[in-house]
Order: sequence, then C-alpha cells, then structure tokens
Amino acid sequence: MNVRVFVPIDAAALSVGAERVAVAIAREAVARGVAIDLVRNGSRGLFWLEPLVEVETPAGRIAYGPVTPGDVAGLFDAGFLGGGAHALALGPTEEIDYLKRQERLTFARCGIVDPLSLDDYRAHGGWKGLETALTLTGAEIVEQVTQAGLRGRGGAGFPTGIKWRTVLNAPADQKYVVCNADEGDSGTFADRMLMEGDPYSLIEGMAIAAIAVGATRGFVYIRSEYPHAFKTFSAAIDRATAAGLIGASVMGTGPAFHLEARLGAGAYICGEETSLLESLEGKRGLVRFKPPLPAIEGLFGKPTVVNNLVSLATVPVIFEKGWQAYRDFGMGRSRGTLPIQLAGNVKRGGLIERAFGITLRELIEDYGQGTASGRPFRAVQVGGPLGAYFPESLLDTPLDYEAFAAVKGMVGHGGVVVFDDQVDLAEQARFAMEFCAEESCGKCTPCRIGSTRGAEVIEQIIAGESVAKNLVLLDDLCTLMLDGSLCALGGLTPYPVLSALTHFPDDFDRSAAAPPARAAE
Repeated sequence: MNVRVFVPIDAAALSVGAERVAVAIAREAVARGVAIDLVRNGSRGLFWLEPLVEVETPAGRIAYGPVTPGDVAGLFDAGFLGGGAHALALGPTEEIDYLKRQERLTFARCGIVDPLSLDDYRAHGGWKGLETALTLTGAEIVEQVTQAGLRGRGGAGFPTGIKWRTVLNAPADQKYVVCNADEGDSGTFADRMLMEGDPYSLIEGMAIAAIAVGATRGFVYIRSEYPHAFKTFSAAIDRATAAGLIGASVMGTGPAFHLEARLGAGAYICGEETSLLESLEGKRGLVRFKPPLPAIEGLFGKPTVVNNLVSLATVPVIFEKGWQAYRDFGMGRSRGTLPIQLAGNVKRGGLIERAFGITLRELIEDYGQGTASGRPFRAVQVGGPLGAYFPESLLDTPLDYEAFAAVKGMVGHGGVVVFDDQVDLAEQARFAMEFCAEESCGKCTPCRIGSTRGAEVIEQIIAGESVAKNLVLLDDLCTLMLDGSLCALGGLTPYPVLSALTHFPDDFDRSAAAPPARAAE
C-alpha cells in the first residue's frame, strides 16, 4: 500500500510555496522509485508552519514544516515517509500544542480530508447530519437549530433558528437559501479555508437549511478575491450533484435542491445581506430598506435564508452530534464554538476554533506567542475594519457577543488583528473613515457624506488644527453615523474611531504639532 503524503492546496499554503513543495516531493519519489499517494488537503490553519507536510504512518499522521523545495531530498534521506527524525519534524500532527488545545467542530475535517473526495468526506462523518435531518420535519429541524443556540457567525450574531422559522412560515411558491461567502473583513479567512479544505460541509449545511424551510434552490456568493475557493467549491457542487446528494433529489429520497456558486465583483458592501441579494439579481450592490426582511421578501422577492458560510457549515455538526452536545460549548447566550482568525503583528497567526469564552489574552499571548516584531503589544482590533480597538487592559474580555457589546466592541466574523507599540491609532481611525467612504454604496447620506467628512476631520486633528474643536465635531459625526446610517457599514464605522479616541487619546493630542498661530503669519 502506497504511503499517503499530504501537502496543502490551501491558498495561504500556496502563497508560501506549497505547490513547489508538492512538485518536488512527487519528483523525488519517482527518482527514488518510491510509490506514494500525494494528497492535496486543506490547511490545518497553523500558518506559521506552512507549507506543512504530513505523512500517514501506522502511528498516525506525522507533521513536518515549514517545508521548502530544498528540504525535500533531506526529508527522504531521513526516512520521513516512515515518520523519521528530521530538523523539521513536529511529531504527530494532532499533538501540536496549537492544534491540540482547540475544540474543532466546524473545522473538524479541514486539513484532514481530500477536499473533493466524497469517500473521504463520508469516512470522516460527512452526510450523517443530512441523513438525520431527512428523517425530521422542517419544523423539527428549525427547533433543533434554535435549541442548539447557533447564531450568525457573519457578525450580527442573530439566532439562526429564528431566521429559519420566519422563512419556514412564509407562504411562497419558491424559497431560496443564500450563503454569504463574501468574506471581506481584514484578518479573516475562515470562509476561504472551509471552501478550499472542506467544501462538502457547506453543501451539507445548505441542504439541511433547504429541507428545513422548503427551499429548492441555493446560491453561494463568493468574493472575487477567492479564485481558488471558487474553483474548488464549484467542483464540489458538480461532484455532489453527480452523486445524487443534491440536485433533483437530496440523497435520492428528499426534495429537490439545486445549488450554484456565484462570484462577486469586489464590493465590500456586498457582504451586507441585502446588497448581496441585489448583486445576485444582477443589479448594482445597493443596500435595501428594511422592512421587508429578506426572510419575507429576499432574492427575487421570495422568502430567503441568508446566512454566513460558517453558520451553514456548522449546521451538520448539530445534527450529527445532537443539539445538546453542541450547546454544551460556549457561555451565556453565545453557544458552540467560534473559528477565530488570528492575524496582524503576531508570531503565530492562524485559525483557532474554541468555545465562546476564550479571552483575547489567551489568543494573543498563548496561541499567538506575542507580536511578530518582538515589540510590546499595544492594540488589537476584533471584528474586521469596523471593529473596535482594544488596549491591553481589555485583553481579559471573553469572546462572547454580550461581553463584547458591554465594552462597545463586536465579535464579528472572528477576525483578530494584533498591533505593536508602533501603531498610530489616529491614523487607524482615519483609515476607518476612508475605508467607509471608499466602500459606501452611496445610498444613505450619513454613510456617504459622513465618512468623507470624518476622514477630513481626522486629517485636521492629525495635522494639529483646532484639535479640541474637531474632536467635538468628530464625536457628533460618529453619533450621526451610528444613529442614521441605513446599514452596518456606516453604522459601525464609528466603532474603531470612538474606541481609538477612548482608549488611545494621546494619539489624537497633536498640540505639539500645531501650526503657528494665524497672527504670526
């Protein structure tokens, strides 16, 4: 039997040479007359070790990394196909501390299976959740998702079961399930990793959602910056359809469910659900007024479930393991696990799936091992470019929707971006306003004009012009944007600005840089 060697095909691994490593391993095996099965798996999410090469041995999978093409010959010489000792040897993959201390439910298969192998997916528990769901009524499925406590992982944290129940009870001749995979937040990559490493989990979750609410068509809206994910996920849809798992009948016994992948055009605003629906309909991505909610009048005016990718990919776990088992993870009203994406100025960035309740300090200091620069930590932004900046004094805040709201932050999609003591938070505040101005759909005045004026006011503060007066003006402008914006883009842009003002006021004190008084000119 050939030895199985795993080399990730994940975009992050490819960016640091995984394809060259895979080619080098294949060539070296041929040159030495050794028969191997080269499996292109997803990433385990230990990005500082990529390309991470694994070898399947009788004792389990042994990891080596980070591997370069120049290391390959030496690995063969050291007998790595049998788990031999080498400077790059990391021991059993599952025993790597970064991975061992995680609680992987949604990402349980990512980095383990061949992403497009239906047999591999089934061998690792795939389709069990869907098989269970097919034995239940739509109302029973919705009730179990509700009892599990699953909330939207895209940022809003809205209870998934309540959204599904609304669509289930909405009378219509056509209903849709739409997956929001327009992962545009800074420091986030969980959606991409799942589409590239475990795409069938999303297909299974969407099929369960469709059965629950009576939908027969589904769409996955993928951001244009994810060509590898789009290619892999499209291939997964084709294979699942050809195998009869979806399509004319779910698993041959259920209702029809036809699924398509659509590629966005690069607009951040299309991460907002109603703009996404407009784009899917072939229109410009503009925010819709609410009501009506998409659950009542969504895609093409029909009742539509719109959920984040991680939310949908988590659904199979609930039906495979039972809603009680899923609900056992987490704290308060934040149940289950959260795939946290640790990025920025940090030594060990990557994906960490843990139950809600883990603190920022544990993430940054224990998993991340501090800043990559070696300089002192100063700030962390959680929740993407519209998330708040937290100082060291808030690092013991647990990742929990309500705990973050209490300190005027948001969990968002689980992106955590670290900064050292060289960061200028006034500049970061300006970036937030500039980002909003650039990405605004332009439909509402507070967002369209407010962000432009906000960037100008912060520019004046940075230049030392009328600092006290401009700080008052900036505070008023943020209040207007919070209260008057049509969607979360304008409504959340004040979060990073106000948090920077609150926790890092010295960065806005530009008195020393003030220009000479007018009378002296």
